[in-house]
Amino acid sequence: MRRPLAVLASLLLALPAALNAQTAKAAPKLDDATIVAIFDGANSADIQTAGLGAEKATDPKVREIAKNFVRDHTKVRQMGRDLAAKLGVTPTPPANDHSAADLAKTMKQLKALKGTAFDKAFLDHEIAFHQAVIDAVNTTLMPAIQNDELKAFVASVAPAFAGHLAGAKHLREQMGS
Repeated sequence: MRRPLAVLASLLLALPAALNAQTAKAAPKLDDATIVAIFDGANSADIQTAGLGAEKATDPKVREIAKNFVRDHTKVRQMGRDLAAKLGVTPTPPANDHSAADLAKTMKQLKALKGTAFDKAFLDHEIAFHQAVIDAVNTTLMPAIQNDELKAFVASVAPAFAGHLAGAKHLREQMGS
């Protein structure tokens, strides 16, 4: 089940795909409005997938980590939305954003799984997702943010993404192959 999951993870990782499409073109560059939309979209996507994990996982530890992810991403998403409103930034999704379609496909694939297969696929997804977000924040988003307050906010929540990644990896390792 790991090979199909690699495909599943790559489909959901619309954040890096959107960033690559945006940075591959000489113009336009990422601006704060696009970065806010990407950040909001990443949190929203994980709220949905983690919500599914909280509902469908059979392992109590997987259900618990999923609930924590929903709680944390909901809080961070609202903080980001509040900051965007304060700064007068209207989120503008990147051109050719396919994240909604990719998320729908991922959700469909995860919903088709049951039991331990779901638990493992969910954790594999969370690991790939959080790693992709961390990589995108470090290599693309942070260098492009113009507003100091937005940059400070993204930097302040980055450890939570790293904590989610570490927690999902640890739990996945406990489950074995």
